[in-house]
Amino acid sequence: MNTITGKAVVAGVVGAPVRHSLSPVLHNAWIAEAGLDAAYVPFAPPSDGFARLVHGLRGGVIRGLNVTLPFKEEALALADEASPRAAAAAAANLLVFREDGSVFADNTDGLGLLAAFAAQAPGFSPTAAPVVILGAGGAARGAAAAFVEAGAQVRIVNRTLARAEAIADALGRVSAFPLSRAGDAFAGAGAIVNATSAGLADEAGLDLPLEASPQGCVVMDMVYKPLKTPLLVNAEASGRRVVDGLEMLIGQAAPSFEAFFGRPPPANVDVRALALAALEQKS
Repeated sequence: MNTITGKAVVAGVVGAPVRHSLSPVLHNAWIAEAGLDAAYVPFAPPSDGFARLVHGLRGGVIRGLNVTLPFKEEALALADEASPRAAAAAAANLLVFREDGSVFADNTDGLGLLAAFAAQAPGFSPTAAPVVILGAGGAARGAAAAFVEAGAQVRIVNRTLARAEAIADALGRVSAFPLSRAGDAFAGAGAIVNATSAGLADEAGLDLPLEASPQGCVVMDMVYKPLKTPLLVNAEASGRRVVDGLEMLIGQAAPSFEAFFGRPPPANVDVRALALAALEQKS
């Protein structure tokens, strides 16, 4: 077990709520395996207290924060400098506090998204066929930005067409479709990514025309609780490969760990198994 001293490097995750976050499980397992003098802890400010927390941490009191809902857009706005991918996503899931008092914002969600595809859908190429993204919120824009940067043609499907069109106008290489034309968007797609929080194919009772996509289309859901959402269950039943949201969480955590602690996470820790066990305990 790693020893915590007065010189410990501290990082954490902030959200509202944050009590169910799996990030401490991942990062502290890596910290222990690497034998670092470090700790990763959760922060749960009130919904109107995020800016006060960030300002109070300026100057390197802690090394940095992963940022989850509902603070990602505010995190970008509070930063003094942002990476191009955070600017493209219009949100930050990573803040690094510098000793001079400045705050750097980044977004590793897109890296996590692509890492999840690489891990669970080997051979998938974002440039081989259009990628369809369901939803037009912050997660959808981040996913679209990541795929555009990777060279993909992106199609966004959303109930409110104007919101999808706004992302298309901002990013380029993106076309917008209303939900009523989901079948048209799915035609010829190489991947379908659900970037809505609740899912377009579960409680909402929407009948997504997965059969309009090619048999080789990969289907992903960013939700990881449940791990196999109704969308993924339906996709697997039709013989399509699937990618789950837990793999994306792990994928975005790895570059965050390196930003905090100055080294990649140890490769010999099965953090997915640890996360699955934690999910079982929380269910």
